[in-house]
Amino acid sequence: MIGAAIRVAQIATGEAEETTVNEARQRGGLAGGAARAKKLDSDQRVAIAKRAAEARWKPKA
Repeated sequence: MIGAAIRVAQIATGEAEETTVNEARQRGGLAGGAARAKKLDSDQRVAIAKRAAEARWKPKA
């Protein structure tokens, strides 16, 4: 509770910018995606892309 009050005061005084939860999640997701891509080799990325394409274009029942 006290931490939240301090955060509100920082935003009100301009010491910190207000960010939404979605913005924070998006930044984390972008960083995680880049780290995952760096870790995978070319064959693994191709396999993942093929599975994604098959799922995307599979006829709906």
